[in-house]
Amino acid sequence: MKFCYECGTKLVPKELEGEGIVPFCESCGVYRFPIFSTAVSMIVLNRDKTKILLIQQYGTGNNVLVAGYVNKGENAESAVLREISEELGLEAEETGYCKSEYFPKTNTLMLNYRCIVNSEHLDKINRKEIDKAEWFPLERAREAIMPDSLAKYFLCNFLDNLL
Repeated sequence: MKFCYECGTKLVPKELEGEGIVPFCESCGVYRFPIFSTAVSMIVLNRDKTKILLIQQYGTGNNVLVAGYVNKGENAESAVLREISEELGLEAEETGYCKSEYFPKTNTLMLNYRCIVNSEHLDKINRKEIDKAEWFPLERAREAIMPDSLAKYFLCNFLDNLL
């Protein structure tokens, strides 16, 4: 961040006790800590934990994990439940945190969760957001997910720690 998000003044590096060098706005007289978006991604499992749901979006043809941004005033766990419902028309019966990673391409902190959903039926998916959704056996999901992606990193981390 090079400019103050309140007034637009160029930020200068300044020592802040206990924090080190932090961007400072001389006009506002305040330190400006980095701002980034927060999103959740989900490893969606069936009840038996034998299959993982992968989706394709935006005409890319790439299999990825279900994901979405955390809304202002919403916690990550609520965002997980909301995104599962909005995109898949399913309910998450169980969720758990897995891992996080910063994604520089979109300036987003991604929080990865695993979710067990109430059904394998895909007749209620949101066709405005999802082109295709398909269940894969665990190890087949590892092969089917988009290579060299954050989704693959999260999925492999999950599978490596599960098996």
